[in-house]
Amino acid sequence: MSGTLAAQTTDDLLSKYLASSGGAEKLKAIHTLRRSGRFFGGGGFEAPFVTINKRPLSTRSEFTTQGLTGISAYDGKEGWKIEPWGGKKDPESMSEEELKGIVEDADFDGPLVDPASKGILVESLGLEAIEGSDAYKLKVILPSKDYFFYYLDTECFLPIKFEAHRFVRGEERVTECTLSDYKKINGVYYPFYVESNARGSADKSKTVFSSIEPNVALPDSLFTRPALPGGGH
Repeated sequence: MSGTLAAQTTDDLLSKYLASSGGAEKLKAIHTLRRSGRFFGGGGFEAPFVTINKRPLSTRSEFTTQGLTGISAYDGKEGWKIEPWGGKKDPESMSEEELKGIVEDADFDGPLVDPASKGILVESLGLEAIEGSDAYKLKVILPSKDYFFYYLDTECFLPIKFEAHRFVRGEERVTECTLSDYKKINGVYYPFYVESNARGSADKSKTVFSSIEPNVALPDSLFTRPALPGGGH
């Protein structure tokens, strides 16, 4: 059986991933997405959040803690944030690392769907054991030269784990994420539970989605950086 499992080309795996996710027609029928849930971090930190996405490349996340709501957003060109801690209320530009992360989040279908059109290279690396079970390993190289390893379940072809390798000022930072509790929404499968940590760290954060709503009305103004009072930016 292992020989049959191993004999999967990159195109085979991408095709099976797309089909298992719901298929191109179902994916393209979803134009916007609103995901709500709770984030659990170290030291008992917990915060509700809402993340919205709109084709082709807009995203915005809000999370609330201590009665204050932080915002991070990208409109397809510019990344900005509002961090109201300490009385700050004005939008600010994102750091290099933050911008890389939000540009990835803005890719509505993710890097495994139509990667060539996005300048993304994907290479099959065969099988690798993940927590005692074989998984297909794919290397995904972004135009930024940051890269990911995706691990697909050998039966359902959905990702059960990925590793993000990002370079910030010449330093490589690796984040590991496991995905589970997949549910079908409008014919497309989404993970409702994500656990992540920096590689080598025992501190894990958890993202638990309570609802994922497709095709809600999301005006473009939600993603655009607000102008400062007096017309500044």
